[in-house]
Amino acid sequence: MLKEHANACAAHVLALADLKEARHGVPLDSKALVEAFPGAFLGTMIENPGELAARRGDRSDTFFRHLAENGRLRALIDYLLPRRTLTGDLAAVTNHDDMAALVCALSALGIGAGDFVAVGDDDGWIILPPRAFIQPAQWALLEANASDQGAGALFV
Repeated sequence: MLKEHANACAAHVLALADLKEARHGVPLDSKALVEAFPGAFLGTMIENPGELAARRGDRSDTFFRHLAENGRLRALIDYLLPRRTLTGDLAAVTNHDDMAALVCALSALGIGAGDFVAVGDDDGWIILPPRAFIQPAQWALLEANASDQGAGALFV
């Protein structure tokens, strides 16, 4: 059901917005539109996400807070936006929708910078952080899952 609604929303954006042509390696469409999953995006940046007290309903918020507190989220922003200064404190972002919007923006920044990882297939690609920000244990899981899915399921 979620995918169905996400696809309907994407169809509206494609119909109404003036989007540039996609130039990244795994486009969902000919236009520059990407799919973000905050929990997956943030979870790959944590060495052992299972150690955090995250529940299904608040997983992405817990991951966001953890990465904001340990500086890893700021490091990603500094990496994707070099020579710029973030003036706000990411730990001060407490609203679920605001956290999710920031992760969606980071997904788009990775695409814009040409430095991202994606998992998926012709039915859709989930954008993840740049390879340098994915923890070794999480990278091993991505590779194992990709080998089960076949060639091309992991894009770097």
